[in-house]
Amino acid sequence: GWLPNAAGAALASRRTWLAGVLIPTLDHDVFAAQVNALQARLSASGITVLIGCSNYDLDEAADQVRVMLARGIEALAVVGELQRPELFEMISARGVPYVVMYSHSPKSAHPCVGFDNQAAFSKLTRYLLDLGHRSFAVIHQPSSDNDRVLARLAGIRDALASEGLALRPQHVFEGQATFEFGRESLRKCLGGPGPHPTAIICGNDTLAIGALIEARAMGIDVPGSLSITGFDDLPIAEFTSPPLTTMRVDNVAIGKAAADYLLNRLSQQPIVPRDAFEADLIVRGSTGPAGS
Repeated sequence: GWLPNAAGAALASRRTWLAGVLIPTLDHDVFAAQVNALQARLSASGITVLIGCSNYDLDEAADQVRVMLARGIEALAVVGELQRPELFEMISARGVPYVVMYSHSPKSAHPCVGFDNQAAFSKLTRYLLDLGHRSFAVIHQPSSDNDRVLARLAGIRDALASEGLALRPQHVFEGQATFEFGRESLRKCLGGPGPHPTAIICGNDTLAIGALIEARAMGIDVPGSLSITGFDDLPIAEFTSPPLTTMRVDNVAIGKAAADYLLNRLSQQPIVPRDAFEADLIVRGSTGPAGS
C-alpha cells in the first residue's frame, strides 16, 4: 500500500520493469542498507533492480550507467551528485526518471533524497566547540571526486571559522577508511611535537574506532585529554571502549524514500519535494570537555 492502488496496478499490469542503482561500494553497511530498502520497495511493485558498483571511479560509474540504459532500465538511483557530466546527460537523453541518494545539497540541480553532509559536520563541530575545544584534527576518506567528503570538510571549516579558528595542515589526514589508517593518523598526529589537538573528527566510525584503539595503545585518556568522533553509528559504535560519539542517518528511510520518488515518477503521480533527512548527533563516552 505505499503506492496509490491505481498506480500500483498500472505498473503491475505491464511487462517486467527494470530499475538501476549505482553505488560506490558494497563494502559498507551504509550503502547496503539503502540498497536493501530500495530494492524491497521496488520489487513489491514488480520492479527488478540491477546493482552497479563504481568503486569510487567516475569513469566506471558512467560506464555502468551506459550498460544499464542499454539493458533498458526505466528508473535509476545514483549515490552522490559529483559524477561525469555525461552520466546525467545520458539519463536525460533517455528521459529516464532518476534520483540522487545519500547527498542532499540545497543548491543541487538534481532530485535528491539524503541529508546535507555540510550541515551535519557543522553541527558535529559546533558540539565540540561548545565543549570548549579549540584545536582540532580531522581524519577523513579520500576527497577526490567525492562530493560527500568535500561537503563534510567544508562543514568542519565553516564551524571553526565562525569562531576564528582553522585546521592546521599537519592535523588533516586523508586516506582509506580503514582501522589501520585511523590508528596510523592518530599516532602521527599526537606522536610529534605539540601543540596537540584536543578533538579529532573522523570521517566515519571505522576511522574513529582505529583512532580510539591507538589512543588506548598510547595510553591517552579518552575523553579526558582527547575527544574522538565518528560518523554512521555502526552497530559496533556503542560497544567500543569508551563508546563512540557519532552521527546517525536513517539509511533505510533514505532507500525507501528514493524508491517512492521513482515509483511516483514512473506512475506519473505528483511529486512532493521532500526536505533533507536529519543527521542525528549520538553523544556517548568518547567526547568530553576540553582538558585544561
